[in-house]
Formats: sequence, structure tokens, C-alpha cells
Amino acid sequence: MNAFVPRLLMMLLVAPAVFADSATNLSLRGAIVPTACEPMISGGGTVDYGKMSAKTLDPEQPTSLPRQSLLLSVRCEGLTLFNLTTQDNRSGSSAIHDDWHGLGMTPNDEKLGSVGFGLYHPVADGAEARTIISEDGGATWHPGSVLGHQLLLAVAQGTGLTPIAVKDFDAELVLYTLIAHANSLTLTDEIPMDGHTTVQLNYL
Repeated sequence: MNAFVPRLLMMLLVAPAVFADSATNLSLRGAIVPTACEPMISGGGTVDYGKMSAKTLDPEQPTSLPRQSLLLSVRCEGLTLFNLTTQDNRSGSSAIHDDWHGLGMTPNDEKLGSVGFGLYHPVADGAEARTIISEDGGATWHPGSVLGHQLLLAVAQGTGLTPIAVKDFDAELVLYTLIAHANSLTLTDEIPMDGHTTVQLNYL
């Protein structure tokens, strides 16, 4: 949080009507940012793979579904330093890669699969850009295109490894989806694929 983002801290002391040596605190925290940004995903952020036959799943290896692409955009009121990360709303259900996102559980409590995200062809304010990622909360950065819940992703220019302020950002969001091998799943009934991820924008 930089010097242009002051914090608000309010404290409420509640005490009885008579004098006593007891109290309880309520802290309210927030931030005022110089500009606001809105992340958006095309298609309402929904990918529908439709129905697939259990017979098409590999019994011993994960089955890779066709790659799907969406447009991820960020629109800010002015030049803004930000990074992107995700929240896995099906945490604990990733069947293949622990650092990917889960696709939910079967009725028999079996992990259905995993999905990973990549950002490609980034454009910042009308110019070709690059994405950089951090695995240590923003202390260090290196080139990368993975958008995930264990990483931070920011925008950079040229060969730079420092996040830059951006007003308009667009990139292709690619989904890599894997279904667990069929022998690990009970496939006697229809099983819904239930992946759900939140893309989160953080101000720097």
C-alpha cells in the first residue's frame, strides 16, 4: 500500500453506564484509492463444456478437455498500479494439480478434476505489454503468464520486471481443464462439473 492510499481506522469503545475496568474494541479498516478499476470477463465469465460420455474419459490418465478462451479486461478511471490473483471457490477439490483450481466433488466425495488459467497477448493502454508474476507477495517478480491463487500477476513493459500503472488492460484468458482418470470416479450417475473461481484485483 503506497503513500497515496491512506487507511481508515476507527475504534468504538463500549462501556457500561457505571465506571468499570472492562471494555471491548471494534476496528474498522478500509482504503481510499486514487482511482477505481473494474475487472471484466467476456461471456459473463461462464464456460460450458456441455455433457460428455463417461466412456470418453481415460481410465488411467487425466482427460484433457478442449481449451477455452475468454477475454479478461481491466478498466480503470486513470493510470493505476494493480495486480491480479484468484480465489478458488472450490478449494480442496483439485484432483491433479494442487496449485490449480478445483472442479468440485462427486456425490461420493471424489475430486472431479482441475483447471488452470493463463493470460496471453496482453495489451496495456493500446500497446503490447507483458505479464510478470510473483510468488512471494510482490517482493520479487519474474516473467510469467499463470493466473492463480498462489501467485500475483502484474503488467510490465518490454523486458522490465517492475509493475507499471495501467488504465486499460486486455488479455486472452485461456482455461486448461483436466478431468480425473475414470477409475478414480464413481460414474454411475450424471456428475456436474462445478468449477468456480473469483478473479481478484489488488491495488499496489
